[in-house]
Amino acid sequence: MSGPARPRLEPRAYPSLVGLWDDDVLAAFRCFAVSARALASGCAGGRPARPPSAALIAAARAALAERVESATRARDFFETWFRPFRVIPEPGGHGFLTGYYEPVVAGSRVETDGFRWPLLGRPDDLVAFAPGEAPADFPKGVSGARRREDGALVPCDDRETIERARRNPIVWVSDAVEAFLIQVQGSAEVAFPDGARARLAYDGRNGLPYTSIGRILIETGAIPESAMSLQSLKAWLRAAGLGEGEAGLTLMRRNRSFVFFRLVEAFDPALGPIAGAGAPLTPLRSIAVDRTLWSYGLPFWIEAELPWATDAPTPFRRLMIAQDTGSAIVGPARADIFFGSGDAAGARAGAIRHRGDFTVLLPVGDEF
Repeated sequence: MSGPARPRLEPRAYPSLVGLWDDDVLAAFRCFAVSARALASGCAGGRPARPPSAALIAAARAALAERVESATRARDFFETWFRPFRVIPEPGGHGFLTGYYEPVVAGSRVETDGFRWPLLGRPDDLVAFAPGEAPADFPKGVSGARRREDGALVPCDDRETIERARRNPIVWVSDAVEAFLIQVQGSAEVAFPDGARARLAYDGRNGLPYTSIGRILIETGAIPESAMSLQSLKAWLRAAGLGEGEAGLTLMRRNRSFVFFRLVEAFDPALGPIAGAGAPLTPLRSIAVDRTLWSYGLPFWIEAELPWATDAPTPFRRLMIAQDTGSAIVGPARADIFFGSGDAAGARAGAIRHRGDFTVLLPVGDEF
């Protein structure tokens, strides 16, 4: 199966990237170094992306070998090993940014009156495909399957069927909204009644296409686009009803995509959740990109006006590192910015639905 068309790029010069060297490029280098360890070791991560080029692997090994402890050395590293290219949006489109975060929620290891909706573990028969590797006879956009006892591969069940079956629950949370949003974010920290904490780590999905329920609410006029936020979405869903046949649950099930998790009991809360690239995320440095188009570890210079620090949009000029992916992240000039963990990060992330300009830094010697 042939892969998607490559992004259209236009060469740029470093002096044209206004504000680049005013950014904390040492912080950006340290984030790149996290990816460099995965690149150098050949780790594909939990959601393999476009394979890294030899030039990107060479840059990763150089980052691990060099002693970079100042902004000047970080700037020298990027200028030596990478060249900037403007990412040209798809015809009729524009660069688009959203935000995501790691929820911190109360939960239980068993079902109780207060915790009645399960997060599910990965089924034994789940088969995930790397970009472009789905069987030729599978529907377009399907990236996962079940392996039947006779060895045949068939598309996975959809969200509604999986939720009704409730096989292999690993954690219980308050309601279907909490569980749905954990799946959208791809990870969570869970606080148990006994004071213990664990992390829900992404462990696969059913591979069916993602549908944005927020976009549905905007297009139907249920929530004005200017008022759409994580809190307004939660409030609408709960008010609409979460019982079988009620509007809130029915709307969530229009997103047929479903995410499975594994429970990580021992984790370092100082590190972000493990991303699709197999590396921990760094707040406001890590981005999720379209894994069919981009390799993990690539640096991107993002220019936008976002409500990222306050409620009012302010300039966002940052060197970011591609370390994750998401079912809703489709297209060359599209990224999801990781904001961190907890409610404050969630409030900021949920307010991001803005245009932005993308410049990718490609390794020297890459023929794109």
